[in-house]
Amino acid sequence: MKKTVFCLFASLVFFSFSFAQTSYTGAVGLGIDLYDSATFVGPSGKYFFSSNHVGQADLGFEDNATIITILYSYHKEFPGASGLRWYAGAGPSIILIDDFDNIFSLRPHAGLDFKIDGVPIVVNFDWRPAIVLSDAGDGEAGAFGFGIQYAFD
Repeated sequence: MKKTVFCLFASLVFFSFSFAQTSYTGAVGLGIDLYDSATFVGPSGKYFFSSNHVGQADLGFEDNATIITILYSYHKEFPGASGLRWYAGAGPSIILIDDFDNIFSLRPHAGLDFKIDGVPIVVNFDWRPAIVLSDAGDGEAGAFGFGIQYAFD
């Protein structure tokens, strides 16, 4: 599943290079948080506080569990690749699990953000390892995030 999502995203980015622009203030849409043993799906939103500083909030649902993630990211354009930005940052996550202890973790992340010109669509993909801070749960190095969102100015 993770390889399929990554291949689709990479194809979209490379196919659409010439159709890109970066001007948007925020975006709301669907976020997917891919762990090795679970896939959380739910609403996602981001807001540019300045051209480089971004806040993002994700709420994901899985059988008997909910994840809340709040991230800060530093975004920067690739020179000569309009619409394509890299980003890196960190933030906390909490997984609320029925009949189990909650799992608190730190989520550093690094990824790509792509805004399609002429269409208010943003696609992003990132690596989001989970460093568990609570007694319950295990860390996850192979966790990824994927989002498709409606962009607004």
